[in-house]
Amino acid sequence: MDANNRDRWFLDPGPLSPWIDKFAADLAVQRYTPLTIEGYTASARHFATWLGSAGIPIDAIDDNVVRRFAEHRCRCPGGRQWQNISSNYWRRAKRFCTFLQRAGVARAPVKVASPHPLLDDYQSWLRVHRGLSERTITRHRRDLHRLLPALGTATHDYDAPLVRKVVREWRERTGPANMRTIASALRSYLRFLAGAGLCRPNLDHAIPTVVQWRLSSLPRYLSAGDVDRVIASCDQLTTGRLRSRAILLLLWRLALRAGDVAGLRLSDLDWSSGMLHLRGKARREVRLPLPQDVGDALIAYIEQERPRVDQAAVFVTMVAPYQPFSQSSPVSTTVALALKRADISDPPSRGASLLRHSAATSMLRSGATLEAVGTMLRHRSLDMTAHYAKVDIPMLEQIAQPWPGELQC
Repeated sequence: MDANNRDRWFLDPGPLSPWIDKFAADLAVQRYTPLTIEGYTASARHFATWLGSAGIPIDAIDDNVVRRFAEHRCRCPGGRQWQNISSNYWRRAKRFCTFLQRAGVARAPVKVASPHPLLDDYQSWLRVHRGLSERTITRHRRDLHRLLPALGTATHDYDAPLVRKVVREWRERTGPANMRTIASALRSYLRFLAGAGLCRPNLDHAIPTVVQWRLSSLPRYLSAGDVDRVIASCDQLTTGRLRSRAILLLLWRLALRAGDVAGLRLSDLDWSSGMLHLRGKARREVRLPLPQDVGDALIAYIEQERPRVDQAAVFVTMVAPYQPFSQSSPVSTTVALALKRADISDPPSRGASLLRHSAATSMLRSGATLEAVGTMLRHRSLDMTAHYAKVDIPMLEQIAQPWPGELQC
């Protein structure tokens, strides 16, 4: 008799038995495998048995009870006596507890009040009035959670010396790139407070400028041959091969950002016109032509590999419950793993932007104008695109000015 059958025989979940069956049915709807469902229900059965032996009523179940279950020295009936509860085992029990809370059987988790309640209104302001993406809003909130303990909650007492002091302290603790994002978040928060009459106006001007030498570095890119090796490396995969290939081609052929790929929806693909609809930064909407090889890769992924789930997102996870990408990191991870498979030694970077930069550089070296490259990259200003001109030596020779010492008098 294996462990699961032995536990099923000895463990008595009592009044929670029908809820364990409903829990299993819910997991099945989310497309979990039978083996995974059996693991979850075994943990739920053990948890329910322990509740009965500990004399804990169902309506008293909360996160603290699950924690006690994780820490108990097991003497429950079955094959786990005197064993410690593994982290995976009690996490499954916690998942069962969450299911019971959603069903209204267990006590709902106590919502802890935020120490900075104004951040909720600030988030709404960013979303409605500034039109920022959810990713940027989340980053601003994260940065402000770091700053607000030093600033305090008495916003009417904020003044320029306090703001400068907090910024100086953070400048000593982090790098220039991170400091720029922190300063940007604080500026917008102070503008929000001033607009709502919650602090003195113009305090955002007290934030020192973080020095940034624009266009001081060379763009990081791969040669076209190396990119071909990266894309071809997808053939080594047994799982996720078509998804990885589609993601890499979108980054390389259309120079998309990681967030563009992660947020792509099935409705954004206009197959009749061969166009791709995108919502970029600041909610700017554009339509891009869909190259044949990219379209073929997307069709192959959607028809042959994408799980049959009711999700609007093009790209979803490869394991149940098959959720859309909640952030852009899976796209960058896809690039990093492909670089490793292709044996690209010491790449200039390992994120999704590497293929975007490579696409822009390849276009310039093939004779495209800066205006054409800027259009593909969806740059607002040609100054942003000029960064890539530094890798095109013939173009630099055309615009280079003679050294003053070489001029004839």
